[in-house]
Amino acid sequence: MNDRAALDLLLEHGPLSRTRIGTLTGLSKPTASQLLARLEAAGLVVATGVTEGRPGPGARLYAVNPRAAYVAGLDVTPRRVRAAVADVTGTVVGEFGLATPGKAAGDVVRQVTDALDGAVKAAGITRGEVHRLVIGTPGAFDPSTGRLRYAAHLPGWHSPALLDELAAALPMPVGYENDVNLVAVAEQRLGAARGHRDFVLLWNEEGLGAALVLGGRLHRGFTGGAGEVGFLPVPGTPLVRQVTRANSGGFQELAGARAVARLARECGIEDVPSGRRGEHGTHAEVAAELVRRAAHAGPGPYARLLDAFATGLATGLAALVSVLDPELVVLSGQVITAGGEPLRERVAAELAELAPSRPRLVTGGVRQDPVLRGALESALAATRDDVFDTSR
Repeated sequence: MNDRAALDLLLEHGPLSRTRIGTLTGLSKPTASQLLARLEAAGLVVATGVTEGRPGPGARLYAVNPRAAYVAGLDVTPRRVRAAVADVTGTVVGEFGLATPGKAAGDVVRQVTDALDGAVKAAGITRGEVHRLVIGTPGAFDPSTGRLRYAAHLPGWHSPALLDELAAALPMPVGYENDVNLVAVAEQRLGAARGHRDFVLLWNEEGLGAALVLGGRLHRGFTGGAGEVGFLPVPGTPLVRQVTRANSGGFQELAGARAVARLARECGIEDVPSGRRGEHGTHAEVAAELVRRAAHAGPGPYARLLDAFATGLATGLAALVSVLDPELVVLSGQVITAGGEPLRERVAAELAELAPSRPRLVTGGVRQDPVLRGALESALAATRDDVFDTSR
């Protein structure tokens, strides 16, 4: 327990002296010295220098050995796979991106291994040095069947044998997690939800989804589909039947990326791009640009767009808030964050009228590759529990 406490302090504070570690853990100097010697012999800490700026000889400083372990994360979308490798301190040491437009089912294992190997090469290590890999995808793998559900738009990932094939191709333990859940992990560890045990994260990019954190833990549901709020029936749109075949639902139709362009036309905005892949970007990129303009526009059609979009978001959020009564709601994804504070304020005002409780609304704090960052944080949590266990 003392060993793990000292390692966690070094991760949180950076290099510390023996005296400082003793003060923070409550250990005596001899005990702290023995602890550091044990951790240094195990390869878990290294001496990094001495204190400066004080009278007398400097005290030796210790830090977690970044080479004690490495983890990897993958963020998978229909268009590309992004991979990253981090050392045990959480520092990203290698990244790689692989474009995958229109790839066939048989390419999935190759996509994963190629992306991972690209990041491993950039990190200057080998695939065998990666202790754990976490892969984030849309939808979720059903724990009873091993098949990916709620992600019909992700080609090649629905084979019942896929997880076995990936396990055979990869030498390290592999975890699989919904992409929005991983954004919530990143926000809880590094961003706007730090210190919160009950919160909802609403994500809006190509798809609309949510992550539910209850009692400090992700709630995944019986089939892994908790948080698939794009399928939620809501007022303001016709009922969508056979939602998994349509890969859409009421909330998605009301406030998803494609809905923003429709709302813009209804508000009188001209020359709205179609969102087809090409010079204007994806639906999410087009929607984000429209919302960004609306957030900085004066009275007129763009202001009406921002109001309509905020109402749509608040309509779906009201159902979640009414059932879950969360302490905090985190708004994330490029379509939402493009609206900044003006959009957040409008959503909060609408939600206050539509829901029985008033959780605090904040925008996400992890803006750079939040799915990938969450995958790394998830892999790091499991790896540290393993590598930092000095009782064996």
